[in-house]
Amino acid sequence: MSSQTKTAIRDAFLKLLSERPLSRITVRDITDECGINRNSFYYHYPDIPTLIEEIFSEELSRIIREHPSINSLEDCLITAANFGSQNRQVIRHIYSSARRDLFEQYMWRVCDKTVELYFETVYPSIRTQTEEWNGLMHMLSCLCYGIFSAWLAEGMRSDMAAYLEKMSEVNRGLTAELVRRCQEKSSFRL
Repeated sequence: MSSQTKTAIRDAFLKLLSERPLSRITVRDITDECGINRNSFYYHYPDIPTLIEEIFSEELSRIIREHPSINSLEDCLITAANFGSQNRQVIRHIYSSARRDLFEQYMWRVCDKTVELYFETVYPSIRTQTEEWNGLMHMLSCLCYGIFSAWLAEGMRSDMAAYLEKMSEVNRGLTAELVRRCQEKSSFRL
């Protein structure tokens, strides 16, 4: 019953969030939508930001499960862009809210984890963490974050998946070249 209640709360919240801004959603709205009492909500979540954080964590876990190894950053970013397009209104409402910080933290975690999984898959023999290596991973995380931040700032109007596919053609081989240069500057070798 407990997991059913949590699912009902989550589904009700996402439905409401697709219809109106976050600032116009109360715990009472959520409980009325899913037919439970307020105490049931508070049994599972102390507040709405905690609910949002759990939704983000579950989504990150889903992405990791679906992509246990990543052969290209673009493929994972395209998956994230497709999720964003399918949930455009929900994301806009959170992004435009006073709780934007939760969404930005989630985006950072997704970008960092994507880059980490990519390097673990494509370059598994690199075990030494060097300043150059960490810098390269951070730079690629920032690139991913910047692409999605710009898309959000422009209102998610463009087709991000199509953009990423075009950019992957333009940038083909760039990451391998950056890794090669990183190897030249540091003490580790493949």
